[in-house]
Amino acid sequence: MEAARPPGTFVVVGGGIAGVTCAEQLAISFPEEDILLVTASPVIKAVTNFKQVSKVLEEFDVEEQPSTMLENRFPNIKVVESGVTQLRSEEQCILTEDGREYVYKKLCLCAGAKPKLICEGNPYVLGIRDTDSAQEFQKKLTKARRIMIVGNGGIALELAYEIEGCEVIWAIKDKAIGNTFFDAGAAEFLTSKLMSEKSEAKIAHKRTIYTVEEAKKETRTKSKADYVGSALGPDWHGDLALKGTEEFSHSIHIEDRCEVKKIYLQEEFKIMRKKSLAFPKDHHKSVTVDTEMWPVYVELTNGKIYGCDFLVSATGVIPNVHPFLHGNNFDLEEDGGLRVDEQMRTSLPDIYAAGDICTACWQPSPVWQQMRLWTQARQMGCYAAKCMAAATMGHPIDMDFSFELFAHVTKFFNYKVVLLGRYNAQGLGSDHELMLRCTRGQEYVKVVMQNGRMMGAVLIGETDLEETFENLILNQMDLSSYGEDLLDPNIDIEDYFD
Repeated sequence: MEAARPPGTFVVVGGGIAGVTCAEQLAISFPEEDILLVTASPVIKAVTNFKQVSKVLEEFDVEEQPSTMLENRFPNIKVVESGVTQLRSEEQCILTEDGREYVYKKLCLCAGAKPKLICEGNPYVLGIRDTDSAQEFQKKLTKARRIMIVGNGGIALELAYEIEGCEVIWAIKDKAIGNTFFDAGAAEFLTSKLMSEKSEAKIAHKRTIYTVEEAKKETRTKSKADYVGSALGPDWHGDLALKGTEEFSHSIHIEDRCEVKKIYLQEEFKIMRKKSLAFPKDHHKSVTVDTEMWPVYVELTNGKIYGCDFLVSATGVIPNVHPFLHGNNFDLEEDGGLRVDEQMRTSLPDIYAAGDICTACWQPSPVWQQMRLWTQARQMGCYAAKCMAAATMGHPIDMDFSFELFAHVTKFFNYKVVLLGRYNAQGLGSDHELMLRCTRGQEYVKVVMQNGRMMGAVLIGETDLEETFENLILNQMDLSSYGEDLLDPNIDIEDYFD
C-alpha cells in the first residue's frame, strides 16, 4: 500500500451533481488547498447553463464531461478515478480500489443512490438510472414487441411517453400515474396526452447529453462496470431512439393498483400451465388469452399475467451507503440514507454527506421536503461545501435559503412542470383545500391552501405563475378574501401581488 498522503485535504466521494458541485465550491473557498474528488466513473456530471429563475427556482442543464475538464476549470481539484473500497473513519482515511490510501481533514460522501430492482440477477429485468443502463435498454428495445414498465416515478413516466413501436404494459401501485409528482387530476390531464397519437415534431432539447465514449467503455474493468453510474437527467431519453419493432406509434395499457407478484421464465411458465393475457386492444371486448410465447411472464397482484420481451424496473432508488458502512457506526434513517443535520454533518466527526445518499434530519421549513432530485443534489452539494468551509475556519453559518421552499422545474410529456412547496399536500392531513384550473391540452394549475394561506402548487404548461406563487407561499399572506378569484384566468393575479 502506498504511503498515505499528508492530511489537510478535503476529500469528496462521488462524481455526480452533488459531489462535483461540492468539490467546485470547496475549490473556490480554498484556492490554496488540494481538493480530491474520488469517483468510480470516467465521466463526471457538470452543471451547465445555470439560471436562477426566481428566488428559489433554478434551471440548469446537466452534462457528462471527462474529469479533465473539471481539473482544467479548477487547477486545485484532483480527480481520482477509482471506487472506494473502505472508509476508516477513526483514522480519517479512505482506501480506493487501486490500493491507495487518502487521508482527509474533512470528507463529504456524495455517492448517490442505486435503482431498487424488483429482483436481482434476472436477465429480463432492467433497472434504469444512469446512462449505461439507458444504452443497454435502447439495445434491447430495438428487438422488443412488448415490454412491461413497473414503477410510477419520473423515469417510468418518461419511458411510457417516449417509447414507440412497442406494446407497453405499465404496472403502477397507485390509482393514477406519476403519483410522486402529481395528484389524480394532473395525472388525468397528462394521461389524455399519453393516450393520444404523438403528432407534434420533437422539440429540440436544450440540454446536450454526452455518454461515456465507447473506447473508454471497453477498457473499463468488470469491477468498474458494476459501479453505479450517476443518475440520469430530465432529458436522458433525448438522444436515444426509443423504438421497438412494430410499425404503430403508441400503444399503452395501464394496470393500476397492483404490483409484481412473481416473474416466470418461459420454461417455468410452460410447466405451470397458467394462462397469460393478450394485450388489451379494445377495452370493451372480453379479455383474450395470449397465444404467443414470450421470454418472460409477469404475474401481477391483481391476478393478471402478461408475457413480454423484458421488464423495466423503475421503482425508485436506495441510497448507496453500502461501501461506507463496514467498521463505521453511522446513524441511518429509515429510508436507508445517512442522517445529516442542518449543517450536512453525518453522525461521525468531520464526515459530511450530500445528495441522494443522505437524508435530511433537521426540522424542515413547513414548505420544504427532501426529494431525491437533481436540483436538491446541487443545492446540498453546494451548501455542504460551505458548511465544511465554515467549520474549518471556525465561522458560524446560516441555513441556505434554498431549503426555505421546495421548488422544482422539469418537463413531462413536453409540458413544463413546476412543483412548489407541499404541492401534493404532503403532511398536511385532511386540513387543507385544493383549487384547480385546467384547460385540456394546454395547462393545469393546482393550488394547495391551508387556513387561507398557500402551501403548495403544481403548474403544468406555460402558466407564468411560478414567481407569484413562490412569493405567496414564502410570505404566507392570508388570501382568504380572494377566494376562487385567485385562479380566475381573467384576473391578472401578478398585478395583485407585485
